[in-house]
Amino acid sequence: MAEDVNAEETAKKPKSKKTMILIIVLVILGLALAAGISYFVTTKLVKKSHLPPVIQKGPGVYIKVGDAKDGTIIVNVGGVQSNHYLKIGLVLEMNSDDKTNFKDGKLTEAAKAKILDAIMLTLRSESMKDYEANNEEKLKQSLVDSANKALGVASVYNVYITSFILE
Repeated sequence: MAEDVNAEETAKKPKSKKTMILIIVLVILGLALAAGISYFVTTKLVKKSHLPPVIQKGPGVYIKVGDAKDGTIIVNVGGVQSNHYLKIGLVLEMNSDDKTNFKDGKLTEAAKAKILDAIMLTLRSESMKDYEANNEEKLKQSLVDSANKALGVASVYNVYITSFILE
């Protein structure tokens, strides 16, 4: 009988070791699988969700902004108390595939008003230093950014200055 008890104990010990090893291996495999899934989700799915939406870039349409007669804008610059005025002619290169701002191949009246307001606000808010010749690209980019903010992303591609008089 004593031999039977010893035989049972020795038979149970290897089974319990095998069971523990099997449990440890399964836990390690589960952790590896969870890490792989987490890596996939963060690199493939989350990365794509933070990208801006892809907007088709159609051919550019050139729109003159400003007074209907001569196509210029006159604004006071340097603050309200300043005696400086800017007369500027601008042409915007716009996305013709933008269906919200273009109807029948023409810029809508609402879009014209938004563009003019955004450009006037930008020109008035710039300091006199920003109108120097070496800051021209910065001024153009701020005009593009303000127009795109008013109309939507990728509505305006570029701004061209056709005339510039600062008094």
